[in-house]
Amino acid sequence: MGEQHSVKFPQEVIDEYAALGVDLPALFSAGHLGTRMGVQILEASAERVVGTMPVEGNTQPYGLLHGGASAVLAETLGSVGSMLHGGISKIAVGVDLNCTHHRGVRSGLVTGVATPVHRGRSTATYEIVISDEEGRRVCTARLTCLLRDVNPGDGAHVGATG
Repeated sequence: MGEQHSVKFPQEVIDEYAALGVDLPALFSAGHLGTRMGVQILEASAERVVGTMPVEGNTQPYGLLHGGASAVLAETLGSVGSMLHGGISKIAVGVDLNCTHHRGVRSGLVTGVATPVHRGRSTATYEIVISDEEGRRVCTARLTCLLRDVNPGDGAHVGATG
């Protein structure tokens, strides 16, 4: 869990952030919480973000994948998509997350796929479908992020995250 790997971003997006001194693949390693939970982002663009998370270590007392763990995966993937949609002049901040849990999972890896429902100037909404290794839907989530302008000093937090 938490091992480093390469996130697949479009090259033009990597170059845009690199010009600002931001290592985009390192920045979106899923953060400290995502790292502790084993979240790995495999593919990322404003049109589609894909990531995985192990069930092991992310269960509730009955041995099932914790609903909060699914929420962490969903918010991570939707936030990355929103940030990529907003571009370098915006910061994506989650303002609404809802999750419907369809089935329990006791082992293996779950995969989340975030796709846009709405991409506007001030908000972005993504649907995130989380499935088990057999392709069965485990959770459906929807995340709305506020896209706010970057303020002076935000860069210090962005740069420190990677």
